[in-house]
Amino acid sequence: MNRSLYTLLLHLALPVICLRLLWRAWRAPAYARRVGERFALGLPPLRRGGIWVHAVSLGESIAAAPLIRELLQRYPHLPITVTSMTPTGSERIQALFGDRIQHCYLPYDLPWACARFFRRVQPRLALIMETELWPNHIHQCARQGVPVVLANARLSARSARGYARFAGLTAPMLAELSLIAAQTEAEAERFRQLGARPGCVAVTGSIKFDLQVDAALQQRASQLRGEWGAQARPVWIAASTHAGEDEIILAAHRQLQTRFPEALLILVPRHPERFAAVFELCLREGFATARRSCQEAVSTQTGVLLGDTLGELLFLYALADLAFVGGSLVENGGHNLLEPAALGKPLLSGPHLFNFLEIANQLQAAGDLLQVRDAGELLGALQQLFAEPERAAQMAAGGLGVLRANQGALGRLLDGLERLLPHAPA
Repeated sequence: MNRSLYTLLLHLALPVICLRLLWRAWRAPAYARRVGERFALGLPPLRRGGIWVHAVSLGESIAAAPLIRELLQRYPHLPITVTSMTPTGSERIQALFGDRIQHCYLPYDLPWACARFFRRVQPRLALIMETELWPNHIHQCARQGVPVVLANARLSARSARGYARFAGLTAPMLAELSLIAAQTEAEAERFRQLGARPGCVAVTGSIKFDLQVDAALQQRASQLRGEWGAQARPVWIAASTHAGEDEIILAAHRQLQTRFPEALLILVPRHPERFAAVFELCLREGFATARRSCQEAVSTQTGVLLGDTLGELLFLYALADLAFVGGSLVENGGHNLLEPAALGKPLLSGPHLFNFLEIANQLQAAGDLLQVRDAGELLGALQQLFAEPERAAQMAAGGLGVLRANQGALGRLLDGLERLLPHAPA
């Protein structure tokens, strides 16, 4: 498949794309807002000639935050335009940066929408976070001589096999990138094999290791646990869960309460459209459940706190003693393990971590990651860690050591950007 065929198929798929958007809007009303932006219609006023950063969804928005802060500091005279594709990513970016940046949804990868978006933004540099590759947007930048950087680039062996099946499309697209800042050498080699220019591929590490946690966050969490009367209460979090995981987690929690009757679970579904369904599931399973979005009080009778808010995940991690990171009991590939590690939490996950394999291996080698396959194994790990606080503390220390040993990727990435943006005022 080449880019022309891809574009034709994308146009033919427009009715399906629109129906899917309607379906998502039915499940999560936020998708019904700002629909025109997805076709480069009704875009907000945008200053031209700056840096464009694309962070597709919530995870990439979180990862991009330290980079955006550095760009604002290093290039104060250039407008920073940040795009996303999901309401959760959009809300996180706006909550973090407000009017310090320009923001809109990225239009679909249709040539006419790409051209209209490019005319409005006219960036001097384009930064795409991780693996969100759109052939027509990248080609539009390349045609206009705008360097395109794939920042914090990751590419699992599974994804690489998928890209290889469409070499006629992906090889020219990767060849148009000016810099691929890969997280690991294995991923860098996969990009080279798929058609990226070898001289444009560099191993910079993951900027997720450069996460800095505000000390005030821990203080706020400690204060809230005090208000709950839960300083000595066993509290664990299951975060970024997907369909099929919540039942397993609740089953483990029910058994955990037979040994630790006061145990509290903070359950945080990954997608907002699942908040209501997971709340109903908790009630059906017989748990006294409080909803964070309603600021409902957590009492000694509360068994589950549903984290049904946006932009609070770090704070919810800080409230817990142990952290399970979801998207890993099902074959989703896992989510960011480094946020709870940076907060000094012992980590648990399922076995499906192919999106974060290198990070998971390092954490496991340092002793700060226990992988479980089902409710029974999850229960065993929770019981052990709550019964052995010394081991939990050792795990947490191992995770913090991994973070410290891998920091510096953000600086290496910024050095690469300066070579592509030499005349920008700093």
